[in-house]
Amino acid sequence: MLETLLQIDTDLFFFINHWTTNAVLDWLMPVITNQRNWYPLFLVAFVYLIWKGGTKGRTAAALIILVIVLSDQISSGLLKPWVHRLRPCAALEGVRMLPGITCANYSFPSSHASNAFAAAIFFSHYYPSVRWTLLAFAFLASFSRIYLGVHYPSDIIAGAILGAFCAWAVICLYQLAARAYQNYRQQTS
Repeated sequence: MLETLLQIDTDLFFFINHWTTNAVLDWLMPVITNQRNWYPLFLVAFVYLIWKGGTKGRTAAALIILVIVLSDQISSGLLKPWVHRLRPCAALEGVRMLPGITCANYSFPSSHASNAFAAAIFFSHYYPSVRWTLLAFAFLASFSRIYLGVHYPSDIIAGAILGAFCAWAVICLYQLAARAYQNYRQQTS
């Protein structure tokens, strides 16, 4: 059974890595996958949340830091070294890679997917009107990793699940803490 799932994972990887390729995606996917390209947008959004977002925006800005640290450390610091799954570009013959894309470290789970879905799920909770836009960006960031030959589809799925879990864990813990604080304030006033 496990061998069958791994074969499906590899077949789906090669389908995406070879058969979805075109000049537009060859240009777009490296841009999307490079997190440094997104730092200015992240900074503007963070400043906007603090400056114009009111209490909800400041809460979201503070908590997203915890969400991303949790997601990134569990995926990169805990699971990848524990699982030791080689990236497809290191484990398979015939992987299509574009210039400038590196094949280092381990593969499972995808930290890009984990962090992208953690942010998308988290901000979807606070700003549901942009849910589908956020999820589309998370999907594109995750898809880019398969397209570029550095992750299997199962790495992406595991990363997305982990990211969603981290987002919901922080949301639930914050809600519990806020209720406990509100109850405390009511009892002491």
